[in-house]
Amino acid sequence: MGEPAADPPQEKVPAVPAVIATAGHVDHGKSSLVRRLTGIDPDRLEEERRRGLTIELGYAWCHLPSGREIGFVDVPGHERFVRTMLAGVGPVRLVLFVVAADEGWKPQSEEHLEIIDVLGVQGAVVALTKSDLAEVRPEDEVRQRLRGTAIEDAPIVPCSTVTGEGLEALVSALDRMVGSAAAPEREGRARQHVDRVFAMRGAGTVVTGTLTGGPVSVGDEIELLPSGGRARVRGLQTHRRTVDRALPVSRLAVNLTGVERGGIERGEVLAHRGDWRTTNLIEARIRPVRSLGHPLTARGAFKLHVGSAERDVRLRLYGDGPPGAEGAFGRIALSVPVVVEFGDRFVLRDSGRRETVAGGVVLDADPPRRPGADADERLRARERATRADLPSLLVRERGAVRARDLLPLTGISPDVVRGAELVGGWWVAERIREAVTRSIVEALEAHHASDPSAIGEDIDVIRSAAAEALVEARAPRESELAGALVDRALEDGVLVQDGAYLRLASHRPAEPDDDVARLVSVIEAGGTTPPTVSDLRAEGFSQNVIDAAVRSGALVRISSELVLTSALVERAVGLIREAGQDGMTVSALRERLGTTRRFAVPLLEHLDRSGVTRREGDLRFARRG
Repeated sequence: MGEPAADPPQEKVPAVPAVIATAGHVDHGKSSLVRRLTGIDPDRLEEERRRGLTIELGYAWCHLPSGREIGFVDVPGHERFVRTMLAGVGPVRLVLFVVAADEGWKPQSEEHLEIIDVLGVQGAVVALTKSDLAEVRPEDEVRQRLRGTAIEDAPIVPCSTVTGEGLEALVSALDRMVGSAAAPEREGRARQHVDRVFAMRGAGTVVTGTLTGGPVSVGDEIELLPSGGRARVRGLQTHRRTVDRALPVSRLAVNLTGVERGGIERGEVLAHRGDWRTTNLIEARIRPVRSLGHPLTARGAFKLHVGSAERDVRLRLYGDGPPGAEGAFGRIALSVPVVVEFGDRFVLRDSGRRETVAGGVVLDADPPRRPGADADERLRARERATRADLPSLLVRERGAVRARDLLPLTGISPDVVRGAELVGGWWVAERIREAVTRSIVEALEAHHASDPSAIGEDIDVIRSAAAEALVEARAPRESELAGALVDRALEDGVLVQDGAYLRLASHRPAEPDDDVARLVSVIEAGGTTPPTVSDLRAEGFSQNVIDAAVRSGALVRISSELVLTSALVERAVGLIREAGQDGMTVSALRERLGTTRRFAVPLLEHLDRSGVTRREGDLRFARRG
């Protein structure tokens, strides 16, 4: 699943190699330099060797004097192959920048510099190749060109792959760069940007790319995004070595089972299932490249390059005019979804002019559908944030976020979120919980004031009030969330539940004694076929009075539409007990009680639910006790 490896040195090799991308103008000696440093020809295609021009990405590796292992992603320099170059450089943050001493600075030198500048590389070494052919080495010019970019302080090393001049110094510079680079994240979410797909006889589908974020192991269940293909990791190789577990950052070949080669394209992301989500809309800081000869506007056709993906996009810039050198906030709508996260770097190219026009940093991979009046303030806060700040920042922005969504949206699944509480399955901002609780209390206070004798308000009404309060507080209007907040108020002792009703813990319903007594008289007058609840309400009895009568024990609610006197219910229980082991049918109870089936059936069902009777077929038997 790779090319032959160079012989390793005797000292212990670190477990995770560094990955370095080459960059520079066509025919300035990138591939020759990599070949001289590694002993591996990165030009793997016959056409490349015939033309002496890198067309596809090439890979090679070697060991440095320190024992560190480095892998090279050799990228094409010709203007026609910039898209391939972007696929190789995108996920990599260390660069070997090549300028031929006999030709000096060239158009693709500038374009490649602008690309690695907006991609925010962490380290670089500049190789001034073909120094044996140059009468005057252009070191001063190169240093001038680098000024103001991310690699302005990179060491410039004159060298020659023919004479060997400067190669030792170049290797030492590479060793220092790798040694001083920040340690990559290695225990987060794995993400491999797929830049090559092929099939191997006897192995099946193989994808290669640079692994970032977290480890991948043989046997892992993975998915390919955005296509959604699912597979299992059958084997792993890095630099021709078979491994059971691969760590970032490394060039990795992954043998997959369960997915066909034809279903995978460059630009896909290999990840563990559920760890990532795709997006077709991002918000970002967008900065024009320094050589852009015209103001950057949203007009025109653009292509976005991120990781190894290339997408047609529509651009919208925030602000009153074209962005200056510092750039502007904006949003990018993509033709096909990508997998990105906060902090990812990207490049924008003008499709018509075929030139790199801007780059940027992803600030929100799942922005609101409408930017809102506070877009600048919101994105400025994200620009100042660290990754550890993201969960609390996201909850603050949205008001509430499902706990299971934090990992795919922020890359973190925290036990504590600053300024938020875990309510049900949601992280809820404290201000939102307080606002909703306040609205619930106010709604119940108004209800209790209007009808002091009421047992409380219907729980569904209170949940609806909580949902409306969420909208007013600019939080998600989710019934699940509203219910969880009502439940929290119950847990906190703010509310008390009585059946299907809620009241404030501080409220005690006033007993409407006269109305209750009159209601009981009406039910008693109805004998064994009293009025239904609907009939009673039509006669002027409120639901609150009916509830109070039930609460006092004078009446028994046997269904939502029927209430009976407690004496009639006890009479029915006595008849069933008298039947003993013979049991009692609905018809028998109806006849003995002198009522109708309309009352007998719900009465027996009530006694079943209450545990007074048990049912066996058509018979009811009294339970003991």
